[in-house]
Amino acid sequence: MKKNHRKIILAVGLAFIGIWSCKAPEGAAGVKRNNLPEKYAEPLQDTLNTANIDWENYFNDPYLIALIDTALLNNQELNILAQEIAVSNNEIKARKGEYLPFLNIGTGGELDKVGKYTRYGVLEKSHEIDSGEEFPEPFSDLFLTANASWEIDIWKKLRNAKKSAVLNYLASIEGRNFMKTKLVAEVANSYYELVALDNQLKNIQQNIQIQQKALSMVKLQKQSAQVNELAVKKFEAELFKNKSKRFLIHQQITETENRINYLLGRYPKPIERFSKPIDSIGQYELTTGIPAQLLENRPDVRKAVLELKAAKIDVKVARANFYPSLGINARFGLNAFNAEHILQTPESMIYSLAGDLVSPLINRAAIKSAYRSANAKQIQAIYNYEQTLLKAFIEVYNQWSNIENLQNSYSLQAKQVEKLTESIVISSDLFKSARADYMEVLMTQRDALEAKNELIETKKNLLNAEINMYQALGGGW
Repeated sequence: MKKNHRKIILAVGLAFIGIWSCKAPEGAAGVKRNNLPEKYAEPLQDTLNTANIDWENYFNDPYLIALIDTALLNNQELNILAQEIAVSNNEIKARKGEYLPFLNIGTGGELDKVGKYTRYGVLEKSHEIDSGEEFPEPFSDLFLTANASWEIDIWKKLRNAKKSAVLNYLASIEGRNFMKTKLVAEVANSYYELVALDNQLKNIQQNIQIQQKALSMVKLQKQSAQVNELAVKKFEAELFKNKSKRFLIHQQITETENRINYLLGRYPKPIERFSKPIDSIGQYELTTGIPAQLLENRPDVRKAVLELKAAKIDVKVARANFYPSLGINARFGLNAFNAEHILQTPESMIYSLAGDLVSPLINRAAIKSAYRSANAKQIQAIYNYEQTLLKAFIEVYNQWSNIENLQNSYSLQAKQVEKLTESIVISSDLFKSARADYMEVLMTQRDALEAKNELIETKKNLLNAEINMYQALGGGW
């Protein structure tokens, strides 16, 4: 009867623990999801996506390709992210080890002297071992044991923790891929900025040569009393102004070269680059594909998806903490009070096996807080995913519009430069024949120089917009 009572009490206790443990707080309310549009605006309708082209095939400049290759190999930020990936990989192994049995082997000993007239002293004196040998005094205790412990993963808490670690590991890889796309774009943009500065420097040098010829002509006309000293001073001032601009451009070239060197993870050195006019660089062919392809190609979107999946699993892990945990502990080894007896089996053999079922009962505030935090992080991951997706879509839309407007602006600016270049010759001829004053010549030369520099700047911005579009579509990793 007593045994039956014990079984009933044990069953009731286990049932109470189970019911109480299952009373986990409710999860957070669902979050409204934004749907990605099925297509871009009308000018962007196609199914091909430039992002599928590898960066080595996308760029056609061997100097630029070599720079990007070096940056991907030596950039410190990428190398730092590589170590973070290694940390995430080790986290997976640690999580996996948590749901496998733990086995420890150990040896040790202790020495104990009890009083003769104490309880334990009397017990020792009243017992002898089989050989008639009395217990040693002081008493020594030697052991050599193997201990095993194993938490049975009933609710998949430990296995889900490992899955979450795997997803975070994959997310860290996508984060590194996203950094690669940014690095490729940043190196390419800086490279074309360097080429544009070279072109602007050459443009100023050509303009200085024109102004030097004009200054010589004005000096001759002053000698013949056709112009006064004021005209000579104006031309000299304009010439000094353009000569001083060369040093500013040289400084910009130095800073841009060193920006590229920094991205390449090396100390300052000259950058080999394209030496022809920037307008001879052809445009890249871009196809946007459909918005849904951003989910496949953009590393930051892929990272947000993986982090969202990991956050969802973390909620399950946090909820499982409310349920009972079942643990098994086992011990096997040898134990004796004397080294001579420790290997005498089975007399010195010891073993034990125990199981425990534990569930939080009172003061579960910490577990509830962890569960609510996991829910909040899941909602945060949802918003982060939606924000990343919205940002990706808008970036593609903006860059395409930027490319279209820059193309239209470039074609008009090219015509402006053509007309102003012709005006320089016309104004010089008119000045020689005294049909135009020196200010018209100066203003024409100044306008032509500014227009050429603006044309170079627009071409650089157009190349940068195409590179940024390639990145926005998810290419470059």
